[in-house]
Amino acid sequence: MRPEDAHWLREVLPPSLLEGITGLRFRRSGHLCLSCRGRGLCGKARCPVLLRAEALARVGRGLSSRVWGSSPPSVFVGRLGYPRVYAGPMLPPYLGDTSLLDAPESWVERSVEEIVGFRSSLVRGKRRERVEAAREGGRFVEMLQEMAMGKQPVEAEVFLSKKPSGFLTLGEEVPPMGPSAPLREMRVSQVRTDERMERAFHDGDLKAQEAVVELYREGVPVSRIQRAFSVGVFGLRDRRRLVPTRWSITAVDAILSQELVERLKDFDTLDEYRVYSLRHHGNLFLAILMPEKWSFDWIESWFPGTTWNPAGAASPAVMGDWEPYQGRRGYPEIGGCYYACRLAVAERLVEEGRQASAVVLREIHPGFLLPLGVWFVRECVRKMLRGEPEKFETLEEALARARTKLTVPLEEWVKHSGLLRRCLFQRKLTEFWRGEHAARKGA
Repeated sequence: MRPEDAHWLREVLPPSLLEGITGLRFRRSGHLCLSCRGRGLCGKARCPVLLRAEALARVGRGLSSRVWGSSPPSVFVGRLGYPRVYAGPMLPPYLGDTSLLDAPESWVERSVEEIVGFRSSLVRGKRRERVEAAREGGRFVEMLQEMAMGKQPVEAEVFLSKKPSGFLTLGEEVPPMGPSAPLREMRVSQVRTDERMERAFHDGDLKAQEAVVELYREGVPVSRIQRAFSVGVFGLRDRRRLVPTRWSITAVDAILSQELVERLKDFDTLDEYRVYSLRHHGNLFLAILMPEKWSFDWIESWFPGTTWNPAGAASPAVMGDWEPYQGRRGYPEIGGCYYACRLAVAERLVEEGRQASAVVLREIHPGFLLPLGVWFVRECVRKMLRGEPEKFETLEEALARARTKLTVPLEEWVKHSGLLRRCLFQRKLTEFWRGEHAARKGA
């Protein structure tokens, strides 16, 4: 770490904690961070930069170029340089039951500090590989695939080209990551693989999409399917490839949610309007389910001082995407959170055997310390929809209730919602038919 970069951190962190941090990168909030120096000018309860620095430095302090520990198991595939990407294992520098360190389904009740600690404790060994290596073989990629299919922590030993270190990013666009270094050699103990995943791996005629759906139906957690997808465990044998972890997460959410949406379209609609809500870690999630055929709308509102709306902005930044019954064309501008939310909503409706039109809103307030990943949306919406909803006979009543919970004016949400605009301002053919029928009957 350059002395001029670390100057303000040295004022608030002990020198021993700074050993594992090699430098700073400035994002949108960098200048505010340098002015603030942990004094809370951003309005957050805790300084996100110091939170990251403490977690990163804590694990990096005692590391050497040899790391021996129990991988959850966990693997990571980067996206920079595609189609030659960095791939490798992730493991903490200790042995034991580490499964919680890479199990997002179990994190929703945890504090932000704990979650940052989980992610930062995993040391990442990285090595350049062509994405085609997933089908061409090679012991290194085979070991990663075996780890990804593991159903319990795997004891591993990695030899790195140097002591692993972390790069602390000032700003919130990048979720917390642990220290990393180029990988020279890796040794892995015997892996107890999940028989369900191993069956899909050996079936070279099974398409990746079919494998993902089949494993989900058999009860394999979504995060484990995403992990295996990223290292080319699934698909036609001659088409398998490494997939950057960020892309694999969204791909699996999209595949599973689309399959569930097609199933729920055979169900009857709900009988009432429902309003669900959840407040969690500085976020407000609110869903309105309507007794109509399937359609879906996901909208986020980032308040000033949060990730996508820097301090000093005049008002919350609202953005969203939606799809009608026929589905959508193209990737949503809102990103992977769209599919993560759609999966949670479709799951709930399929469990109940009903279909509905769903509007899901999210307010991100300055109290939200830092982004935690797409999983956070999926698990929060899952939790919200497990709760008891408030039920109403009309959309107007449901919206009136939603208005009392939201900070952003309802009119602003409607402006960005294709679904709400359609419901509020477009007369349905059935309404027109009923009106015409009543007029003729009266005549």
